[in-house]
Amino acid sequence: MNRNIVRRKNLLYLEIARCIEKQIETAVLKVGDKLPSIRMVCRQHGISMTTAQFAFYELEKKSLIAPRPRSGYYVSNTLKKRLDIPAASKPVNNKPAKSPKDVFEALYDAATQKNITFFSRGVPAEELLPIAKLNKELLRAMREMKGSGTLYEPLQGNENLRRQVARWSFSWKGNLAHDDIVTTAGCISAISYCMMALTKRGDTIAVESPCFYGILQLANSMGLKVLELPTSPQTGVDLDALKNVLSKNKVALCLFVSNFSNPLGSMMPDEHKRKAVQILEHYNVPLIEDDLYGDIYFGDSRPTCCKTYDESGNVLWCGSVSKTLAPGYRVGWVAPGKYKEAVSRVKLFHSLYSTSITHQVIAGFLENGRYEAHLRKFRHTLHTNYLQYVRVISEQFPAGTKISRPQGGLSIWIELPKGIDTMELYEDAMRNKISISPGGMFTLQQQFGNCMRLGYGLQWGDKVENGLKTIGRLARAYY
Repeated sequence: MNRNIVRRKNLLYLEIARCIEKQIETAVLKVGDKLPSIRMVCRQHGISMTTAQFAFYELEKKSLIAPRPRSGYYVSNTLKKRLDIPAASKPVNNKPAKSPKDVFEALYDAATQKNITFFSRGVPAEELLPIAKLNKELLRAMREMKGSGTLYEPLQGNENLRRQVARWSFSWKGNLAHDDIVTTAGCISAISYCMMALTKRGDTIAVESPCFYGILQLANSMGLKVLELPTSPQTGVDLDALKNVLSKNKVALCLFVSNFSNPLGSMMPDEHKRKAVQILEHYNVPLIEDDLYGDIYFGDSRPTCCKTYDESGNVLWCGSVSKTLAPGYRVGWVAPGKYKEAVSRVKLFHSLYSTSITHQVIAGFLENGRYEAHLRKFRHTLHTNYLQYVRVISEQFPAGTKISRPQGGLSIWIELPKGIDTMELYEDAMRNKISISPGGMFTLQQQFGNCMRLGYGLQWGDKVENGLKTIGRLARAYY
């Protein structure tokens, strides 16, 4: 059968499933409502019985519908247990907490251990990556590159990769040129170059709260002071708080994850992104935008970035494929705007050049359309995983548990009832061969002690489901 016809049929059942899912999300179909029969769906959409069945199986896999013997499919009762969203954070910024350095290092030390279920990892499982296709691209790069990838490349990095990243920026209205981009060894490397270029020891930076612990540790190592801003699990940083902080403090830079932040999963609406750029431009404060998760969206289209609305070059947009394609390849980049010369100088001093071969591999993957095809499947799997997590958490975690509702990304933020210490829960979980990320790791303040982050980039199965149930059982024992 023609490959395009097969692909069209595969997409058709997903389109129908998504249509029904939207009706459930908007309460057109409510809990307990009976869905149209499979035969009715076939007549309405002019599709085969097999295609309609696949659409229903897809919804059942997400726990959105459930079959009843000799009756049909109904909207699942699981939706009755929809949990509340955590409140926006309110960091005080004058109550420093003990550094979670020991847990931070323990998480990385445990990364090589076997038989542990790593809910603490913010990367996709190996099973979700197109490794065979990457290997083919690696062989092609070795054949075609001068010196088989052993030679140095220009300071700005692999030209083909920069061209492909610039082309890809069209999806979020970035309008970048290849000369706007500097390649790096992953996104954290891009961020660190930007921070080193724009700050000196003793300077103050402003971040979302909670904030990825890697950024907090990096700021500490550079001798920087960190102001944590109130942040909504849904819409990101509080812009009124941002204006207030900038009007009263000398801030060297801001660092935000505008799309699907780690750990909250929040996404700044387009108008918030535009206003944030305007506010920072007014106060002449640069913005480092970590867009590591922007390609992992659950909606219909790729969200814009703060960089989309940047007209003066004040936004330093950082990205990578470490969370979508090849974590170990260490391929990242930054479009530093008007700070390009300063960032390039830091790269020269600290690494000289990027890794030629892996950057060429990713360039080829972006160029031939394989990345886009991989992302479609990858996003679908992660969205399904997220819904499965919500189902188990709502059934197994203590009453009063709250969870974020990310619209993309790789992590979910959980707020347990007061009195449950997730540092202690972490220790109990590790004794059960389960690793979680306690909330205290994502702040330098005395907050989030009853919160945790769980990554849903794992391959879903009995081991993962049982791991979630075990966390719930351990948490209930405290309550």
